[in-house]
Amino acid sequence: MASTLSRHPLLAGVAGTVVAVLMASLSIVTLYQGRQGALEHARETSANLVAIISTDIARNIEIYDLSLKAMVEGAQNPALTGLSPTLRRQILFDRATSAAYISGAYVLDARGNITAAGEDSPLPPDSFADRDYFHAQQRSPSTGLFVSPPFASRVRGGALTIGMSRRVNAPDGSFAGIALLAMNTAYFRSLLDTLDVGSKGSIFIVHQDGAMIARKPFREDVVGHSFAGSPTFPRMAHAVSGSYAAVSPVDGVRRLYTFARVPGTPFIAGVAPAEDDVLAPWRERSLIVGALTLLSGLSFIAVSWLLALSLRERARAQEELVRLAGTDALTGLPNRRAFDERMDDEWRRARRAGTPLSVLFIDVDYFKAYNDTYGHALGDDALSTVAHSIATAVRRPGDVPVRYGGEEFVVLLPDTPLEGALHIAEAIRQRVEACEIAHRVSVHGTVTVSIGCATASPPGLGGAYALLGAADQQLYKAKAAGRDCVRPLAHAAAPAASS
Repeated sequence: MASTLSRHPLLAGVAGTVVAVLMASLSIVTLYQGRQGALEHARETSANLVAIISTDIARNIEIYDLSLKAMVEGAQNPALTGLSPTLRRQILFDRATSAAYISGAYVLDARGNITAAGEDSPLPPDSFADRDYFHAQQRSPSTGLFVSPPFASRVRGGALTIGMSRRVNAPDGSFAGIALLAMNTAYFRSLLDTLDVGSKGSIFIVHQDGAMIARKPFREDVVGHSFAGSPTFPRMAHAVSGSYAAVSPVDGVRRLYTFARVPGTPFIAGVAPAEDDVLAPWRERSLIVGALTLLSGLSFIAVSWLLALSLRERARAQEELVRLAGTDALTGLPNRRAFDERMDDEWRRARRAGTPLSVLFIDVDYFKAYNDTYGHALGDDALSTVAHSIATAVRRPGDVPVRYGGEEFVVLLPDTPLEGALHIAEAIRQRVEACEIAHRVSVHGTVTVSIGCATASPPGLGGAYALLGAADQQLYKAKAAGRDCVRPLAHAAAPAASS
């Protein structure tokens, strides 16, 4: 990994960014799971509250129904007819009058008139045959216990009341009236007041036909009204239990509704904590975790890219050191070290490809005398000019001009036959001559170069440095021939052919 990063330093920044993104993604997934957990916990808590409400209502309705059954038995007993009104009332309504939240107990005849009441007071003269609790028993002998939607009581000044009735039969089985218990809806309100579902939450008990029986928080404009037309009510009306999230049609607050039917009754109990209340602790934690994740992620990314940039600068510095180590400071050409590495590579490549490899060995004529005459500063300038002439004459990217040492230069020409090498050598000689650098000690009057040229197709000449040695030998021949000239040697096949 360290080696890879040293070669590709930007990978550190990319890797750091990827790691930070993965960490942030993991945090987001964890936070999302925490959100789902908070919602699920709220549903479980709501379901428990619904179960408590349902159990309490079912138990009380069962108790009230026992009182109704006793009232029906008494009303159907002929033996009670001859008793005094006081004794008959005590027998008929003994259990009913002791039940909590029962605001009235009555026996009605077949025309809906009250024939007996649990209270010792004048009986209302009105008929109650128009009430649904009367119609339900009148229509069918199998109705059993009927629990009505809430209605405004005509007996108790419009107080919101729920009627529970059972059928009273004549001896021949015909309809003879009903036994009625008037239940005060304050019971439901007192039950809900003991429960808490947050500042914006809601608890409610609704009749299966959509009438609101009780609600917390209490709103007078809501209790007693029908919500059958609400877009969310059908979900409760057509299921035994369930949960869903929706915006309340009452106050526009988004809540998590959990509901269940109260067994043996037409009531639906529901608990609906506000989503904001449920998620408030989660949002607070998420804000802290999200801020820390963002800060740590950005810091990690920043550190990663700082490291990447640092590694890149270090790599550049190393490349520069390598370049400088392989570059001649005076001429800017590659030095002998760089040439040795390149020479071996090109020899192996030429051997694999079966292509010719040429080398030019160049020496500045009478350069020691030039230094003695003009000084080393001008000698360095002359070498720089010669190097520039060599570099401009060698145009192919694969060709390598090198300062070999002192006033000596070498040009490595891959995939170049003897004719091409001679052409380049002559171009170099002419460019140096055209510079017309004065050299009064030289027989030519200007700075000139002598060039030895050797070409071989590996493994000819026995190796790369044998080829270089052959070019050096040709250089000596060029000097012996009067300098300012090129002398070639071609060797294309096996070592035996070079003799």
